[in-house]
Amino acid sequence: MTDGGSQGFDLARLLAERGAERYDLHARHLNHQLPRMLHTIGFDKVYVRAEGAYFWDAEGNDYLDMLAGFGVMGLGRHHPVVRRALHDVLDARLADLTRFDCQPLPGLLAEKLLAHSPHLDRVFFGNSGTEAVETALKFARYATGKPRVLYCEHAFHGLTTGSLSVNGESGFRDGFAPLLPDTSVPLGDLDALRRELRRGDVAALVVEPVQGKGVHAAPPGYLREAQELLHRHKALLIVDEVQTGLGRTGDFYAYQHEEGVEPDLVCVAKALSGGYVPVGATLGKDWIFRKVYSSMDRVLVHSASFGSNAQAMAAGLAVLTVMEDEETVANARRTGDLLRERLAALVGRYELLHEVRGRGLMIGIEFGRPTSLRLRSRWTMLQAARKGLFAQMVVVPLLQKHRILTQVSGDHLEVIKLIPPLVIGDAEVDRFVAAFTSVMDDAHSGGGLMWDFGRTLVKQAVANR
Repeated sequence: MTDGGSQGFDLARLLAERGAERYDLHARHLNHQLPRMLHTIGFDKVYVRAEGAYFWDAEGNDYLDMLAGFGVMGLGRHHPVVRRALHDVLDARLADLTRFDCQPLPGLLAEKLLAHSPHLDRVFFGNSGTEAVETALKFARYATGKPRVLYCEHAFHGLTTGSLSVNGESGFRDGFAPLLPDTSVPLGDLDALRRELRRGDVAALVVEPVQGKGVHAAPPGYLREAQELLHRHKALLIVDEVQTGLGRTGDFYAYQHEEGVEPDLVCVAKALSGGYVPVGATLGKDWIFRKVYSSMDRVLVHSASFGSNAQAMAAGLAVLTVMEDEETVANARRTGDLLRERLAALVGRYELLHEVRGRGLMIGIEFGRPTSLRLRSRWTMLQAARKGLFAQMVVVPLLQKHRILTQVSGDHLEVIKLIPPLVIGDAEVDRFVAAFTSVMDDAHSGGGLMWDFGRTLVKQAVANR
């Protein structure tokens, strides 16, 4: 085959000819509920270009991305250093994934990642966050010889069967039983943790330092005390940093906000990819890896066909280099503090706005029952139909009127979660706060298109019962 390869495939032509069919193609061949949902809430946009923290539509309108692909786009979209690294690794034509050699890129990425994790020693590379969690569950069970893993209520650790077993949201678990014999405990409840550990069969506790659902941080001191309890009972602490890691909360890892916390296993993914090539990593202590891979007979006892592939490793190396060169973690801390403070200042101004919380650029905006009779009756109508509708009423005008993409932070929650690219600055803070203030003004006026849309959501919720 020549360098040009097949001449029958032209990506630009294919997209030009068939790109307008995007929603129909999904409806026919993929998850048919996705386009239905997008059409219902008016999110069926056609984006043609993206860069940094912005999208553009065909008319040239820009959209501020405060979602970052659920945290994948930590550096924003199409960072030039990551793009260049991927071009370079493809042009290098490496002898990748031969399975029976040791390529340099995985070792280099592991070395660079471990430099930010001084108490950890080794890395397993997979392909996603859920696979990183699966790896940690397997390693913890094997290393301790115990079967049960504890997890926190309302946690999200992934959707494959093992990680689903430690997922604290029933909406994801329903209909997929039987799962693994794991047990939930409330986040921050050390007494509940003690009770479970006394049974003697616990391999580990897996915990998000800041839960994605609702944006709830572990209480001060909880991780350190949980770690001590676990080690006293010969169990491990697994910290899931898939969304919070790589600078999201203003430290490289979210557990680093608490002194003395040194997890036995740490899961990362999402932002490590640079938004291009899926990658997940499970970091752990040397003795755990040595126990799992205890002999040459067990050399492939846990592996991944595409794990450590050259494109993913190059993307990861480029991401970490950019983070160091551009001081991304410090920017996330500074910009996150600014955004959170400006939003928190609005709490006393709007009776529907209950609380603003979070760390770094992981922020939760929670809405609650208003005090005035006029707004309370409307709030009650929404709650009777389905909890979470008011938050959706805020998300929609943020996109439709102000061209800002956000998300509701979980099913049946009146919380919006902001997880923008870590590269945003003062201009993006100003834009979001101005837009959010405008939406809150509309909501408190008690009329207009926002509440009309609320009635549409109520009808949709009732129809789906």
